[in-house]
Amino acid sequence: MERKTKIDAEDGKQELLITREFDLPLELLFKAHVEPEIVSEWMGTKVLKLEGKKHGSWQFETTDPHGNKHGFNGVIHEFVPDQKITRTFEMENSPFPVQLEFLEFESLGEEKSKLTMHIVFKSITLRDQMLKLPFAQGINMAHNRLQEIANKLK
Repeated sequence: MERKTKIDAEDGKQELLITREFDLPLELLFKAHVEPEIVSEWMGTKVLKLEGKKHGSWQFETTDPHGNKHGFNGVIHEFVPDQKITRTFEMENSPFPVQLEFLEFESLGEEKSKLTMHIVFKSITLRDQMLKLPFAQGINMAHNRLQEIANKLK
């Protein structure tokens, strides 16, 4: 199966560029990133907090098959509806430090839109460690679920 979510990891850089086109109107793609009920459904996570505003914060929690809880959190630094979100991302109790994420939302027509995520890691080594995990497969699966769930909201 083709991976629709593309990940560009340029050698020697501590960043990733992730792009995905969706068969969704721009407003719906953005809504799927800021409405707690929708985020919870496509990410398969519990949304503890999601403040869609500048200086807002967010906190998610997942439970693995063994019953262990894993937390994720961050702060929103820039929030422009239907355009962009700049935020930090931290996996609690993990060897990975905070990363910076720039999400940009772009309309490609009435029923098509694009998400571009520019993620900056503390070092090239940390970025490369993340890529050794099933990261690409996981984000593609999550984006597939986002498309599927948002289709029902059209």
